Amino acid sequence: MAKCLICQKEERGISDFLKVCKDCIKGGSERARELILQAHSKARERIGLPAMPPKEPRDVKCNFCGNECQIGEGKIGYCGLSKNVNGKLVREIGTSEIGLVYGYRDPHPTNCVAAPFCAGGTEVGYPKYSKSAQGPEYGYLNASLFLGTCCFHCLYCQNTDWHRMIHKKKELMKTEELVDWMLSEERFTCMCWFGGTPEPQIPFVYEVSRRVREEAKKQNRIFRVCLESNGNFSWPWLEKIAEISLESGGGIKFDLKAWNENLNIALSGISNKKAFENFERLIEYHKKRKEPPFLRAATLLVPGYIDEEEIKNISSFIAKLDPTIPYSLLAFYPCYLFLDLPLISREFAFRCLKIAQEAGLKRVRIGNLHLLR
Repeated sequence: MAKCLICQKEERGISDFLKVCKDCIKGGSERARELILQAHSKARERIGLPAMPPKEPRDVKCNFCGNECQIGEGKIGYCGLSKNVNGKLVREIGTSEIGLVYGYRDPHPTNCVAAPFCAGGTEVGYPKYSKSAQGPEYGYLNASLFLGTCCFHCLYCQNTDWHRMIHKKKELMKTEELVDWMLSEERFTCMCWFGGTPEPQIPFVYEVSRRVREEAKKQNRIFRVCLESNGNFSWPWLEKIAEISLESGGGIKFDLKAWNENLNIALSGISNKKAFENFERLIEYHKKRKEPPFLRAATLLVPGYIDEEEIKNISSFIAKLDPTIPYSLLAFYPCYLFLDLPLISREFAFRCLKIAQEAGLKRVRIGNLHLLR
């Protein structure tokens, strides 16, 4: 049981690594900001990355993700890929030619958050987007593409393998190599970019996706393009990949971490403004295809931090855009630097489900039910 160093409250819903409670974080005091920065600086130092996105006036600006780092001479951006070399932005990885990624075959139905609503996990979209007229695409595969970078740094990250990848710059694949691998497996019906997250390597993600889709169309082959992201995209790049994902029958899922900006920064290191802005802008793409749903969302129910108010606000935001957008409430399990936090109760999870439904959402579910206590 940890204690908040500001209000001295002591309870299980306070992370001993962060050392600040939800209420003090939302209050936005200078002391809270200091403790949050200390925690993220310590976490990021372990993998050799900047504590926060650099914002050095008049220095080189990177526009690959929503962080829009302004990088000083000889320094690197938040993701660890972009750097300033003699006043020029330089990238050797995460370009249209090469990415930090590994892929594996994942049989349908996968454990993808969107599986209960997508063309691979259901018959929705048959025959244009799905091989199955009844239920999941049994016998077919998803190309799971794990990216070794992120533009957030969640203190409860459940996929920390990207830390090793960015630190060692290993698991590199050329665009041609990855495209050939996916096209050579006839059972692949979709690709899913996750990690990590797609945003920092969006030139690579876009180029691979574009080439696979071009060939798939020539072969009259189903090959959907899906992304699982934190939503912190640069809009011009998001617009380009959204076009491909939409026409392929795939979709884009945003992990909407928190509604309160201070809370999002505390938990994930970065503001959530860009993510919510991008989600809202994508509604125009979502409207172009009724089924399978293009836009999807999820929130991890982090004990002590993500409460009913957060879920109500996020749910209301989504419902105003389109109440049929699928929304998944994901059960938490202790990971990374939040190992001391407990599992959430079944009662709390179903209370959040009811709140989301009362906000007007039609497609809400609880994920990871086996983790509820």
